[in-house]
Amino acid sequence: MKNINLDVKKKLIAKYLVKDQTYSKAKSTDINVLLNRIQLNKKSESRKKIFFSAIASTGLLLFGFIIF
Repeated sequence: MKNINLDVKKKLIAKYLVKDQTYSKAKSTDINVLLNRIQLNKKSESRKKIFFSAIASTGLLLFGFIIF
């Protein structure tokens, strides 16, 4: 009876023990991927700025026509 309890305890404790896991594959980043992502972000930001400016100027013109 005592052996069965010890086996059960060991199994329960083994679930919570941290096992040493070695990661064989090191993470690496490609500089070209990062540079391309930066260029795409710059393009999208400039498009957003132009789009916002166009909407703001159109709204301002419509507001001016309505008042005058």
